[in-house]
Amino acid sequence: MTVDDRRTGRRSALIAFRAFFGLLTLAAVGTQLTVHIQHAFSVVNFFSYFTNLSNLFAAGVLLIGAMRLMSRREPTVTDDIIRGTATVCMALVGIVFTILLTNEDVGTLLPWVNTVTHYVIPLVVVLDWLYQPPRSRLAVRQIGYWLILPVVYSIYAVVRGALMGFYPYPFFNPAKVGGYGGVALYSAGMLVVFLVMSWALLMLGNKLPRRVA
Repeated sequence: MTVDDRRTGRRSALIAFRAFFGLLTLAAVGTQLTVHIQHAFSVVNFFSYFTNLSNLFAAGVLLIGAMRLMSRREPTVTDDIIRGTATVCMALVGIVFTILLTNEDVGTLLPWVNTVTHYVIPLVVVLDWLYQPPRSRLAVRQIGYWLILPVVYSIYAVVRGALMGFYPYPFFNPAKVGGYGGVALYSAGMLVVFLVMSWALLMLGNKLPRRVA
């Protein structure tokens, strides 16, 4: 087997990997949305879960990444930053769910959807990042861009919860964590986890070799 054959094989495998898990994510979120609607639950509430938003975002990044590989288009710095955002957000989903929400009542959430959205896809996007690091060398300041989505989401979840009485996660509900001081404490803890995780993924992304040219 020639070097070109090996490169083609790796490219084809990565395309299939990204396409499969991107479509699996869409299927999982779409299936759960159907269940949600069947129970006459609010669609706005469904899309107020960070898990659902992050999984949809990750699905888009995976599928677009597969298409870019198929067309042999190299990612830009912006592409790498967006991909990094999806990666750290999904990693945060996995970590927060495992540490804080594993024993919470997940209601009508289907077991296989729970597994896909909280465990499988977080692992998939991190492995994808490590196997095929960003083409650009990212500076530490880029973490600021990665912070935008979770910070905006957190503000939205707390403010909307105060107005509508619906909190997607218990740590955003002041009635369950000892007031807004408790909300701030949980948020600060998650921020620290996010920053450490982002720094680690950024450093690894800058050092690891790209396996698909």
